[in-house]
Amino acid sequence: MVNDLTIIQHNLHLVATSSASGLGALGIDPKTLIIQLITFVLAYIVLRKWAFGPIVKILNRRREIIEDGVKLGEKMRHDEADLEQKIEKELHRTRAEADQIIGEASATAKQLIRDAETDAKKRADILIKEAQDKTELEVKRIRRRLENEMVNLVAQATSAVLDEKVDAKKDAGLIERALAGRKEF
Repeated sequence: MVNDLTIIQHNLHLVATSSASGLGALGIDPKTLIIQLITFVLAYIVLRKWAFGPIVKILNRRREIIEDGVKLGEKMRHDEADLEQKIEKELHRTRAEADQIIGEASATAKQLIRDAETDAKKRADILIKEAQDKTELEVKRIRRRLENEMVNLVAQATSAVLDEKVDAKKDAGLIERALAGRKEF
C-alpha cells in the first residue's frame, strides 16, 4: 500500500509539473486529475482489501457449488445408467427364473396327467376284472339253477313216460345218465 501511494505521489508530481500546453490544452486541470487519480487509487485499495476479497470468495464458493452440482449430475447420470443396467439384469434373471419355474410346473403337470391316466387305466382294468368275475359267477349260478330245473324236468318227463314213480336212487341214477349224455354234446 505504501508503494502504491509513492507511485501515485510521483505521478502527481509529474502531472503538476507538466506544461499547460499538454493537458491544459485539452481542458483538463492537472490538480483535479491528480485528486481524481488519488481517489481512484484509494477506492481501488479499499475495495481490493475489503470488497474484492469477499466477493471473489463468494464467487469461488458459487463456482465450487456449481462444479459440485455438475459433478453430482454426472454422477447421478452414471448411477442412473448403472441402476438401469442392474434393473435390466435383474429383469432378465427374473424372467429366466420364471421360465424355469413354468417349465418345471409344465413337466410336473404332464407327469401328474400321465400318473392319473395310468391310475385310471389300472382302476378301469380292476373294474373290468371284477365285472368279468361277477359275470362268471352269475353264469355259473344260472347254469346250476338251469341244470337243477332241467333235472327236475327230466325227472318229471321220465316219470310220465315210465308211468311210475322212481325212488330217489333211481332218480339220481337217471339224472346222472342224462347229464352225462348232455355233457358229451
